[in-house]
Amino acid sequence: MKRFKEIYSVLFLLIAAAVFPLTLNSQDLKKNPDLDKRVEKFLAEQSGRWHDLNVPESDGKLLYDLVIKGNYKNALEIGTSTGYSGIYIAWALSKTGGKLITIEIDAERHKIAVENFKKAGLPEYIDARLADAHSLVKELKGPFDFVFSDADKGWLKNYFIDIDPKFIVGGCYATHNISRRNYLQSYLEYIESLSNYESTLNTQGAGMLISYKRAAK
Repeated sequence: MKRFKEIYSVLFLLIAAAVFPLTLNSQDLKKNPDLDKRVEKFLAEQSGRWHDLNVPESDGKLLYDLVIKGNYKNALEIGTSTGYSGIYIAWALSKTGGKLITIEIDAERHKIAVENFKKAGLPEYIDARLADAHSLVKELKGPFDFVFSDADKGWLKNYFIDIDPKFIVGGCYATHNISRRNYLQSYLEYIESLSNYESTLNTQGAGMLISYKRAAK
């Protein structure tokens, strides 16, 4: 049974991008080779230096791919840290014509993230906010079509509940550090119990729960 579930999860991930969001053709992407070179150069120069609660490289690339495949334009990140994941998300949004709102509660991490966004050449695609996400997420109007949730883990369900009414059908909600063996299993089980979401768990990096909203309720 466990093996069957793993196979189903892989098949769903392959199919979901085609069924739920509309996939971009390469010719539909906005071209900006100079920006690509700048981002790639910055990421190469900073390789191995991303600590302080940032995602591993494989998860950054996964976030980039999810945004591109879904043609997402209105993205929200809860938990900026020093900007590594935000760079991958914003880089993808520069190609789809979108923008990212990212929230960080720690002033020093926020400051470093803003500097990193500038160095990567991406500030026009990012609205970086220094705020308590517990309050700000409730206040944001949306709508959102892509969310990356990577802040305080004890509040993951609260964030999801606050965002869901502002989250469009076809949108992708990614939650970081999720595993079937850690203390966040109850959150995973809650998301998987929702009949209007289709979810799969990617375990290639630090654990990414990828959930597509297929219906309003």
